[in-house]
Amino acid sequence: MIVQRREALVGRVLLVLLMVITVLPFVSLVVTALHEPGTYPEGISWPDSPHWGNFADAFEAAHMGTLLLSSLLIVAGVVPASLLLGTMAGYAFGHLRMPGHRAVFLLFVLGLTLPFEGILTPLYYQVRDMGLLNTRWAIILPLIGLFMPFSVLWMRAHFVNVPQELSEAASVDGANLWQQFWRIQVPLAVPALSSLGLLLFLWTWNQFLLAIVLVDDPTKRTMAGALGAFQGQYGTDIPLLCAGSVLILAPTLAVFLLFQRQFVTALLQGSVKG
Repeated sequence: MIVQRREALVGRVLLVLLMVITVLPFVSLVVTALHEPGTYPEGISWPDSPHWGNFADAFEAAHMGTLLLSSLLIVAGVVPASLLLGTMAGYAFGHLRMPGHRAVFLLFVLGLTLPFEGILTPLYYQVRDMGLLNTRWAIILPLIGLFMPFSVLWMRAHFVNVPQELSEAASVDGANLWQQFWRIQVPLAVPALSSLGLLLFLWTWNQFLLAIVLVDDPTKRTMAGALGAFQGQYGTDIPLLCAGSVLILAPTLAVFLLFQRQFVTALLQGSVKG
């Protein structure tokens, strides 16, 4: 009993320390953003006169409205397509189990081990040959392909645990394969789809490297990708740079706070057997 209490106490202390380590950089970012523009704040010190106008100045200087629209367009192109293709492929691998599905699924698993930086150079030349450089399609299409291995693996983990009796009963009632998928399987997969969609949204919104390599125009990048151009322009103004960083992080933080339960489900669902 004493050992269990001691383990619980140690666990709580570690969680508190981890929380402090995680939150402290964000607090430092916000506090620094409130200092007088052009200064170099040292450490975490609350300014005597907070400059809340730094956020408005950063919003205007970085053209945040245009960047927000660009990020939303990229997310709208990546997330629905990745969910649709990943769900259909996951259903085929996990529930239909067509001939040779294990070998083909192994290729998707191997795709998870492919280092992103290793394919960046050939991806650049391929996108250039397709005439898509400096367009949002240069970000959307590669991200759909890069997210596909994880999306397929995620959705297969759900469909592999769906009882075959449901499809057999629907088949007896006259439902064809397509009707079974849309009317039975997809509604049952809503929890897995919502958690996967949340993860894909966060990964797309925070995409940085792909955006700065394939798109020269900052207004056509994601908000995270545009931070590089903003840093180059206002790198000497630390408070303004921090204010811009906070504005870029704000949508992601808001989504996490609104859907934190789904986010926890997304982390735990990877442990599903199958």
